[in-house]
Amino acid sequence: MRLMTKRAFGLAAALALTLHVGASAGEPARWVGSWASAQQVPEERNALPADALDDATLRQIVRLTAGGDRLRIRISNAFGTTPLRVTATHIARPLSPAGAAIDPATDRAVTFSGRVDVIIPAGADYLSDPVAYSAAALSDLAVSIHVDKTPAAQTSHPGSRATSYIATGDQVGAADLPGAKTVDHWFQLSGVEVEAGRKAGAVALLGDSITDGYGVKPNTNLRWPDAFAARLRANPKTRDLSVLNLGIGGNRLLLDSLGPNAAARFNRDVLLQAGVTHVLILEGVNDLGGLTRDAPATPEAHADLVAGITTAYAQMVQKARDRGIKAIGATIMPYGASGYYHPDAVNEQDRQAINAWILTPGNFDAVVDMDKIMRDPAKPDHMLAAYDSGDGLHPSMAGYRFMAESIPLELFAR
Repeated sequence: MRLMTKRAFGLAAALALTLHVGASAGEPARWVGSWASAQQVPEERNALPADALDDATLRQIVRLTAGGDRLRIRISNAFGTTPLRVTATHIARPLSPAGAAIDPATDRAVTFSGRVDVIIPAGADYLSDPVAYSAAALSDLAVSIHVDKTPAAQTSHPGSRATSYIATGDQVGAADLPGAKTVDHWFQLSGVEVEAGRKAGAVALLGDSITDGYGVKPNTNLRWPDAFAARLRANPKTRDLSVLNLGIGGNRLLLDSLGPNAAARFNRDVLLQAGVTHVLILEGVNDLGGLTRDAPATPEAHADLVAGITTAYAQMVQKARDRGIKAIGATIMPYGASGYYHPDAVNEQDRQAINAWILTPGNFDAVVDMDKIMRDPAKPDHMLAAYDSGDGLHPSMAGYRFMAESIPLELFAR
């Protein structure tokens, strides 16, 4: 073998360095969830009529929490029992979060494996091809899909607190949809991802109606996760983090009620989201209240509930840790004044026991003490009147703002 000259060796080394630098510069894109919602089968009162999406355009407005120059859309048939055919999908910038009109100059077609027409199997979510589209953090996006036939079993997020528009025929690129029917629910749409830098990440918020935004008026984006996303964005140490609101109104940790139980949906709603670096879990009040809402429970049932909730937490924490996700627990807020659940002293003991477990070092990677933040010092089983919506269970708009403002951002600094 001929020995390499110094000059040849130098050229080879330079070439190797160039190739190494080029590979680093051309690393695969990091995709991060910018918006998401947890899916369920809608209750009958929230479901669309059986023919509502027959040859129809469905335009939905979502608030992005991270920006980028390329987007991907996730359409869901998670609870469908038959294939869902979407014949066309477009995205655009809406002129208002409270209207169907879009800026035509921003309208972009979306494809799936290069095709505009896609058939999504029952039980599946499909992710679109990347779309060149410049979106800013905390901006709105209109997603329009044309469906040929209403699915027999709909996949939905009833608590959208956002208006969706349904028009006849394929109008996915229309500048406006005059005369469209309106519903304040999302259907068949579960996520938007953006291409982001290496430091980007997503904070998944797993919860019930308090996280979903009970009491928030449509198209106002006044949920506590909305305010929290703005706080993260405004802080230089956390500005690369997006927020994914995965709350479901009425949701429980252990039993299916409104939506699948949180232990069952954790994989789909949290672990399969793109770029998740943190999960904050604020859930359990519906399990506690539901135990005795209709009839007293035995001491054994109370003990089993506490053990079941803390075990569910432990399982979710371990799953998160196994994937390098920081698991943050939030203590359950007081609900002693709830006229819906009318808890007694034993329910309060259960809540205190669960909160003690959450606060025990090592059970979670970090804790946000929502109980301490929101309780009335004079009546610890009651929410502070200044932050109570009036039902003793859900915070008011001021309460939601206070929740978002009280979360220590240092828990999320990377």
